[in-house]
Amino acid sequence: MSLADLTLARWRSFGPHTVRRVAQEAAALVEGRVTLVETVEHLGAPLHRVRIERDAQEFALIPGGPVTVGFDPDAWQPAPGQTADYAQSAEQGYGYGPDLRTHLAWTLSPRRSAEVPTVLMAVRDENLTGPPAGTAAALAARGLRMPTPEEWEHACGAGAGTLFHWGDHCPLDRVPYGDATGPHTRPNAFGLRIAYDTYRTELTSDVTAVHGGDGGESVCGGYGHLLAWLPLATANRNPSTAEFAYGPEGEDLYDTFSTRPVLAL
Repeated sequence: MSLADLTLARWRSFGPHTVRRVAQEAAALVEGRVTLVETVEHLGAPLHRVRIERDAQEFALIPGGPVTVGFDPDAWQPAPGQTADYAQSAEQGYGYGPDLRTHLAWTLSPRRSAEVPTVLMAVRDENLTGPPAGTAAALAARGLRMPTPEEWEHACGAGAGTLFHWGDHCPLDRVPYGDATGPHTRPNAFGLRIAYDTYRTELTSDVTAVHGGDGGESVCGGYGHLLAWLPLATANRNPSTAEFAYGPEGEDLYDTFSTRPVLAL
């Protein structure tokens, strides 16, 4: 089997021997070495985690194939506490629209189908070393590239259709910044450190979207508890933050943005 045919469903069906063989094959393709092979439970079934190190940077193996990404607010049922928390924020003039579903439709990417390749994706995002416009070229010089939005969302959610990569709910008695025990502090299903800090702002190949955070805007602005967590939503794309990042002001603050390098197989 070629790695190009490695779908998420097929990956989950493999036994330990096959998983290790595929891990070694992927490592050999990039002249790296396997540093971790383990199996965790995700969505009620086993999911394998593989890490490969190359040039002192760790990457996670992300199976590809046909995937569903994005979020459909109309098909989602918010908890009463989430609705009430957003209503309080809206009363203070925060949020996009009069209700939570309207806000989510503005800030999250729509539900959609996509085809993504099997890749190695950096376990941790890395700060930009120059203006966003030059990021793709800087990564290419290292044999890497930026992820597409679909690759980023697939890697973050790992097949889950929930609001966050850990589920549909978040603590509403505190904001994520400074919370060392919240669900965002744990690695996601693929073992990535992703959507973990609202002060992070990850860029992909799409200049109209950012991911994994909003540069701390919602926390600093005192928007409310739910609005402080939503930048960590898997489908978060925050177009206003993206416009800032790629605008004149963003060029001077490039070291506050990051990206998550992809190593093609």
